Amino acid sequence: MAWTREQMAQRAARELQDGYYVNLGIGLPTLVANYIPQGMDVWLQSENGLLGIGPFPTGASIDADLINAGKQTITTVPGSAFFSSADSFAMIRGGHINLSILGAMQVSEKGDLANWMVPDKMVKGMGGEFKILPQRTPPLTGVGAVDRIITELGVLDVTDGGIKLVELAPDVSLNELRQKTGVPIL
Repeated sequence: MAWTREQMAQRAARELQDGYYVNLGIGLPTLVANYIPQGMDVWLQSENGLLGIGPFPTGASIDADLINAGKQTITTVPGSAFFSSADSFAMIRGGHINLSILGAMQVSEKGDLANWMVPDKMVKGMGGEFKILPQRTPPLTGVGAVDRIITELGVLDVTDGGIKLVELAPDVSLNELRQKTGVPIL
């Protein structure tokens, strides 16, 4: 059985490490904030200028003035910082973020990204309506930017030799993954 959006977010949260600064892109990646392991010190960053995002708010903790780049209401953690989106992108593109988790539209088997933002090398692509292509197609926004892809079917690494299987979702066969991916899987 393919992973749900929540299960993909849970799986992506397993990529986090204590002390990481992590950019969460718009859409499905924002769910990762809800699955950070208890006791792990991770600083979440949003492109609209916030470092120190907490879990999604519930009930009385909703503050309509606190939103992420996807315009979802959020919470902050003690020590949070607010700054311009220009500074936020400078942090990402300047390599000051350990990990970016993005919802990508397409990734080539060489790790080229078709998305609107180009962070440093540490990028995870997530998504259900997602394609891995033999070659990049416009609009290209990052050459060799992706190193790990998390989809509803499983987890794949982009290597010099091609796309390598890391983990399959439950009840997803390697044959099904190969058929739906469209590129050779190592």
